[in-house]
Amino acid sequence: MGIDGDAPGPPRRRFGEEGGLLSYGDYLRLPELLDQQRPQSAAPDELLFITTHQVYELWFKLLLHELESVRSAMFAGELWLARHLFKRVHAVERVMVEQVEVLETMTPQDFLAFRAGLAPASGFQSVQFRELEFLSGLKDERYLGSFRHASEDELARLRRRLTEPTLWDAYLTALSQRGLPVSDSEIMDSLLAVARDRGSHDDLWQLAEDLLTHDETAALWRMRHVQMVERQIGTKSGTGGSTGAPYLRGRTRLHYFPLLWELRAWL
Repeated sequence: MGIDGDAPGPPRRRFGEEGGLLSYGDYLRLPELLDQQRPQSAAPDELLFITTHQVYELWFKLLLHELESVRSAMFAGELWLARHLFKRVHAVERVMVEQVEVLETMTPQDFLAFRAGLAPASGFQSVQFRELEFLSGLKDERYLGSFRHASEDELARLRRRLTEPTLWDAYLTALSQRGLPVSDSEIMDSLLAVARDRGSHDDLWQLAEDLLTHDETAALWRMRHVQMVERQIGTKSGTGGSTGAPYLRGRTRLHYFPLLWELRAWL
């Protein structure tokens, strides 16, 4: 018997009796987190606007973390792990698409009550969003000149993303590790071989589908975003100097992995 009369066995942990070294608020740093929503006006909906965009930046941070892990898993040949992590990525991206609806509860009149005070701040200046695009394959060095207010650390991150491998590079490595050629002239034949021989290459096919879902869901988010912008401000220019909705609508046609879309025409 134990000293307190209990049957022998491993000690039971009583979390509430271990000294109170860490609380829920301390662990999540809630005082600091909840102090970051600071409206610049008395407009009631500015808190909604700030909170929603800060939540997006938290999702971006998580997606960068997960997609870096996906890339590492593909390079290491751990395709099962890459696929597992992609499930999380897709779930987060679906939440991001649905989150646009929260912003759409704000009327154009509500937004105009504080919009003028935002300039020249703009979502166009989101460093993390551009990192996601670079990591996924949409690298464009011209954007570096658009981040006039970015810190040296943020600019260094963007420059690093421009030089480091993309998710597509990691997938090509996974193909080559299976003995499939990945040169520009041979890659489509390799993709077709994967698609047509699921018995031998189903893991590579499913991983390609995961990449495509990432691409498709990002496109859905861009489309929902531009629709929300058009609903809020019509054809007005963006506060950061972009053309606003016309610029955003032009980017809805972009693909991270164009060869995976082209593959459908060859099957």
